[in-house]
Amino acid sequence: MEKGEWDNCTSPTEFLLLGMGNVPSLQTPLFLLLLMIYLVTMVGNFLIIVGVVADRHLHTPMYFFLSNLSSLETCYITECYLLAVMSYDRYLAICQPLLYASLMTWKVSLQLAAASWLVGFLIATTFSSFLPQLKFCGLQAMDHFLCDLTPLLELSCNDTRVVTLLTFIISVLDVVIPFLFTLASYMCIIAAILRISSNVGRQKAFSTCSSHLTVVCVFYGTLIIVYTLPRTPKLRQLNKVFSFLYTVLTPLVNPLIYSLRNREVREALGKVFRKALACTQSS
Repeated sequence: MEKGEWDNCTSPTEFLLLGMGNVPSLQTPLFLLLLMIYLVTMVGNFLIIVGVVADRHLHTPMYFFLSNLSSLETCYITECYLLAVMSYDRYLAICQPLLYASLMTWKVSLQLAAASWLVGFLIATTFSSFLPQLKFCGLQAMDHFLCDLTPLLELSCNDTRVVTLLTFIISVLDVVIPFLFTLASYMCIIAAILRISSNVGRQKAFSTCSSHLTVVCVFYGTLIIVYTLPRTPKLRQLNKVFSFLYTVLTPLVNPLIYSLRNREVREALGKVFRKALACTQSS
């Protein structure tokens, strides 16, 4: 790049997101859809947190991690580590049932949850500190509905090799390693379930981790598609759709899965509603 062109490069404070395309007729329906999804996501995750806190029967490591996941979904930091911790909790409960109480104590649960939040925060902070080094020229129009990394790098007019290398390293630490740990945990869990002789025993064991396994499949399935799908012009719109599933629908699906598939959560939420209704009537 010539010196004059480099002088015109800036560090912009805002970008133009093109969204799903120039279709004015879809703006209002999409706004209402996203607003509804956002409200249901916030209310659903909040209710799970309230249900876990209010019902003493849910004061166990598994539901403690679930309430952390619901808290995380309301602000969306990094959940790969927390999903890995939850898979480890299910591994101990199914594969080491006699040692579970002594291994997964409240102290260990607090340490694992705190470590998940801390590592996610540190990784996000480290990565964000490198982004101001990027320079941009001309119109900062991003063909996406969110400020994602890949389209951001495509707009940059300076050398992005350092940021790209850092992105790869962070992806390994933040996604690949937790994914492999989660995968290994569920391989052990499935092997342990298959060794159970009775059908009732297998169904009972699988029911304790089926909700979490569904969440893991939805989260990593959409995540893998988003970041492995080629960014060709023909697939650009499809990439946006999967990005929508990964960033918007996944936080919505989690509370729905846990509330619909988990009897204890449903009962806890029922108690919360009954108490709230009784308080309303008495006042």
